Amino acid sequence: MSNTHTLEKPVGGYRWIILSLVFFATTVNYLDRQVISLLKDDYLEPLFNWSETDYAHIVMVFQLSYAIGMLGAGWIIDKIGTKLGYALSLTVWSLAAIGHAIARSTFGFMAARSVLGVSESGNFPAAIKTVAEWFPKKERALATGLFNSGTNIGAIIAPLTVPFIALTMGWEWAFIITGGIGLLWLVFWFLFYEIPSKHKKLSKQEFEYIHSDLDETSNAANAQGNEKVRWSSLLSFRQTWAFILGKFMTDGVWWFYLFWLPTYLNKEYHMSKTDNAVPIAVVYMMTTVGSIFGGWLSGYFIKQGWPVAKARRTAMLIFALSVLPVVFATTLGQISYWYAVLLIGIAASAHQAWSANIFTTVSDMFPKKAVASVTGIGGMAGGLGGLVISQSAGVLLDHYKLIGSIETGYFIMFIICGLSYISAWVIFNALAPGMKKVAI
Repeated sequence: MSNTHTLEKPVGGYRWIILSLVFFATTVNYLDRQVISLLKDDYLEPLFNWSETDYAHIVMVFQLSYAIGMLGAGWIIDKIGTKLGYALSLTVWSLAAIGHAIARSTFGFMAARSVLGVSESGNFPAAIKTVAEWFPKKERALATGLFNSGTNIGAIIAPLTVPFIALTMGWEWAFIITGGIGLLWLVFWFLFYEIPSKHKKLSKQEFEYIHSDLDETSNAANAQGNEKVRWSSLLSFRQTWAFILGKFMTDGVWWFYLFWLPTYLNKEYHMSKTDNAVPIAVVYMMTTVGSIFGGWLSGYFIKQGWPVAKARRTAMLIFALSVLPVVFATTLGQISYWYAVLLIGIAASAHQAWSANIFTTVSDMFPKKAVASVTGIGGMAGGLGGLVISQSAGVLLDHYKLIGSIETGYFIMFIICGLSYISAWVIFNALAPGMKKVAI
């Protein structure tokens, strides 16, 4: 049976207003980071004479900075609280995104990507901590799936707007306009956000519903969740390593889709940025559905009386298996590029569903005061996994491009993508079979 109270329908829905702010921040987060991939082939590559390896290095700098930043971001957010931590992160990454417009060399872009990576790393620790503060366990995966769908919305908006801005106003303005949008978010964040125990607009009934899990206390200190926790001590728990390895083995796949999908469509099917806008939008529309459905599914299992651990594990297995068909993307793509697009869309959708659940396992297994720190540690591992995938992809694709068989390079990459999740699922369950709650 589930370890949550069965309560009547809660009165009030202020938690969903808070979630909408997190959703918008996540949308901006992914909008800002994707701009460079959309400008690469038509503007930046010919202007700065980039090779695939040069681009891989720029991506690598972002991912390394993102990974390192994750480690500190989670700790800072747990220490100073979600409200200030989230605001600080978004302010810096918006300014860094705008800063790309003044880059005039490969090194300049690497510097801008470095600052962007460090600052953007705060989004997910802050978002996951916000969900843990504002939602009971049976709604956390759905809430995570909903805000995480912002990554897909950002990825949809980017190809539909960035090429147009670059064409009509210049590539610099694509960075300036998208970066500037995030600064508007700060006004609404400070107007609407506060932790539940201090929020004046939150009803007593909704507060009790949020804190209805039997294995979590509802006292003010726990609700606030910003007690100091040494992140180094968290490495002694198998649950931490389950999350670390789960993120390391799967996040890189998402990075590959995010940064190489426009180039894949260009190199394999000779699509310009205008031509591939619709296929890219289709992929990310599919991932939006996957993110929300993935969060809903484990929540549905919990509401049917399943234990939380069984619900999360089963959902993650379903989505790990759903990724496997992507290995046939290049083969079926020879018949029609739409077959490749749909298989990549299914795999990316399954990734987002997987992500909604593996993120939620942190608040399942750890007290709220450690959620951002553990999320940051796992996020660092995911960033390092992305670094490995991106560097490998750059070298592999340059090699096969040189010998006139770049489709072979993509075929190998899709095999790696397809097998990553089921391998991660096995390791996760070996390390945390019962997802036992950690006592700190």
